[in-house]
Amino acid sequence: MNSDSNTLTLRRIFIDTQIEHIVYMRKDCPIYKAEGFESMSRVQISVNNKFLVASLNIVSNGLLDHGEAGLSESAWHILGAVEGGRIIFSHPAPVNSMQFVRAKIYGNVLSKYHFKEILHDVVLGKYSNVEISSFITACAGDHLSLEEITALTEAMVESGQLLKWKSNMVVDKHCVGGLPGNRTTPLVVAIVAEAGLVIPKTSSRAITSPAGTADTMETLTQVDLDLEQITRVVERENGCFVWGGSVKLSPADDILIRIERALDIDSDGQMIASVLSKKSAAGSTHVIIDIPVGKTAKVRTQENAEKLKYYFKVVGSALHMNVKAIITDGSQPVGRGIGPALEALDILSVLRNESTAPQDLKNRAILLAGEIFELSNTSKPGEGQELASEILSSGRAYAKFLSICKAQGAIKEPQLAKLKVDVKAIRGGTILEINNRKLAKLAKLAGAPKAKSAGILLHCPLGKKVQENDVLYTIYAEETGELNYALDYLKVQTDIILIA
Repeated sequence: MNSDSNTLTLRRIFIDTQIEHIVYMRKDCPIYKAEGFESMSRVQISVNNKFLVASLNIVSNGLLDHGEAGLSESAWHILGAVEGGRIIFSHPAPVNSMQFVRAKIYGNVLSKYHFKEILHDVVLGKYSNVEISSFITACAGDHLSLEEITALTEAMVESGQLLKWKSNMVVDKHCVGGLPGNRTTPLVVAIVAEAGLVIPKTSSRAITSPAGTADTMETLTQVDLDLEQITRVVERENGCFVWGGSVKLSPADDILIRIERALDIDSDGQMIASVLSKKSAAGSTHVIIDIPVGKTAKVRTQENAEKLKYYFKVVGSALHMNVKAIITDGSQPVGRGIGPALEALDILSVLRNESTAPQDLKNRAILLAGEIFELSNTSKPGEGQELASEILSSGRAYAKFLSICKAQGAIKEPQLAKLKVDVKAIRGGTILEINNRKLAKLAKLAGAPKAKSAGILLHCPLGKKVQENDVLYTIYAEETGELNYALDYLKVQTDIILIA
């Protein structure tokens, strides 16, 4: 078929299908008839020489005129489509790398070559979301060996850009997640950058949590910086707080994360590959990994934490990075806020040295910054936390934080959602347990992280004595419907906070 006969004009129809890529065509379209397409057929579409495999939806009302096609918002943005542009249709060609995915499904071991071929096709848009899901699921759990994790990490690094810096030493930190709040990264960046170390922090958005570092920092400053802007900020301030997806560091990982978020999957092997591929691509040489362990954290046992600690070090070494993982307390949220704006307010409170600042967040940031100082030989062993504490308490970290935000284009004050409900204790006693996972889910039901000002403000850490009707936490929501979802969840969840 010639290039004109399978081409339609794009019309933006503003249909949000989340991560699903959908293309819309009229039932009486000649392409539909000639190509033998059916509703929900997998079709390959091309816009501006960018390719994507999408599901075909057929419309029979007046949504589209003759000769027009529409796209879901996710497909529109990925393809860089414009109103009135041209879209070319074809049957998807067989994707050879799918044989490696099928091999993994049946338990075979994959090499770096296999992973590179899979990720190459993923980045080119040759995989449908269903096919990407099958790859993620095949690699989940304990289905990746240490050698495979290393190979996957190296393949991810090579899928995108690599940042280069003038300094021979580039430091970074990362938490494996699983704790609501725990927004130490902006604090660590401010402390470490003020000490003169280079820390170009590229962070992700939330995968399964109510907020990622990029979501939180977006309430304070601009995070969608391009490579030139990041370089300028880091050369001027030693550090930055940016969304890694904006600079295509390990772009294959960004695509996998999008599907992992929908599946609510964040397995150990893929998590290690995700974290270290981003660190390597960002030019990091010395990295601290925070592994919180707790009954309802992502990492639940000391045994699993020790395995992760070993894996991070081995895979990091293979990528020529000095990686040190530390195991921390994951029994409860860190800080008071859960959700982008609420966590941002915690950050500002600690930086401003306010008397009411959450001390657990402050102390954990000092611990991690101190570990970076010692790993990089900026301080002597055992003296890193003292240096970090002095930089924070003196106000120098706050000044550096403001300078970085301004260099990135803005400094904003976070706002809380107007709708709120206090959740009170039904009896007096002592706070014995806090279920991290259910508390995080409650914050997500309230709208976080998409609703930046939504989430939870926690008033009762472990060990606190409370009286009947004391406020345990406050739920914030931007919309009545989301607040009602959160309250409905509470009706059947009576063990989020255990009092005895």
